[in-house]
Amino acid sequence: MLTQLGVMSMLAMFTMSSFASAHEIRPAIADVAFEEDAIELSIRLTAEPLIAGLDLEGLQDTNDAPEADKYDALRSLTPNLVADAFRAAWPEIAQRITVLSGEAPVELELMQVDVVFQPNAELPRDTNVILRGALPSDQSDLRIGWDAANGPIIVRQAGGDEASYAGYLANGELSDPLPRAGAVTESAVAVFLRYIGVGFDHIIPKGLDHILFVLGLFFLSVHLRPLITQVTVFTVAHTITLALASLGYVAVNPAIVEPLIAASIVYVAVENIFTSRVTWWRPVIIFAFGLLHGLGFASVLGEFGLAPGRFVVGLIGFNVGVEVGQLAVIALAFLAVGLWFGKKPWYRARISIPASVFIAIVGAYWAIERVFL
Repeated sequence: MLTQLGVMSMLAMFTMSSFASAHEIRPAIADVAFEEDAIELSIRLTAEPLIAGLDLEGLQDTNDAPEADKYDALRSLTPNLVADAFRAAWPEIAQRITVLSGEAPVELELMQVDVVFQPNAELPRDTNVILRGALPSDQSDLRIGWDAANGPIIVRQAGGDEASYAGYLANGELSDPLPRAGAVTESAVAVFLRYIGVGFDHIIPKGLDHILFVLGLFFLSVHLRPLITQVTVFTVAHTITLALASLGYVAVNPAIVEPLIAASIVYVAVENIFTSRVTWWRPVIIFAFGLLHGLGFASVLGEFGLAPGRFVVGLIGFNVGVEVGQLAVIALAFLAVGLWFGKKPWYRARISIPASVFIAIVGAYWAIERVFL
């Protein structure tokens, strides 16, 4: 009984924050253009957290913030009212944006606010803002970023070649120094390593549905061969659709993909309850589900503004990070459960089946939530 409670507690830690997850924090994207004596920032962002003054540092979802009610109230407003609220809050928002010319701060002026219409209040909506600032005459390089409280931001320098800088900045980091003439370029190795971290982050801790799917694969059997068979098939499948969707060859509405991903969790968990081995059809089903999960990963990668000349390198790095994350989930599950209890005669009855029931319930809840919300 204590073992079962321990397993349920572990699974609950993975999932409890997702029952309310409807407003995942996405990175803003800032395109930087230089004129002779001015800078222009075109930023795609989610305006409501900035208006509400949310502190997003370390959060995965706006519902986890103390000011979540204020955020939700702003989500119910029309685009014009949100734009007005952003202009009214601009003096405070401006204090959380940093542009340095050398060591001198550059004051930014809000030129334009355009809030994109989003009919579903449960989905984040984009706001496009344009900022301008006068530059000193010393031609110093510029560094750009914003407070960690605003969440992550991607800073991209316009006017360069396909390898131009596109830095993913979190925790209040500033960009590399950007010259006013020419553009900074990044090595393929730097992009590859950075996107390994991005891919890992979107499994642990952000990819809770993918974590549950992988745990569903694990709880069928702790033996190495069936586990490797399932994970390999899943990896090949989601790699295919991640590449095709990211390159623009495949496009499927997330409103279709996300409920099906949740349904895939239910399927593998329910099958675990009725069989203790890898059936001939399970790899086929897992391959199909892997194609769906790849489409889900592609929607995430599409938010990161990779430079065209570094897209393939970033894509490979992201996929490597995803695989490392999946292997970490399996390793943690094995160390927590399989190593100690996997060879016990009661393992399936007391651990595998109850855990699979829990996973199936969570997956079913998500499927219903995603269809109706």
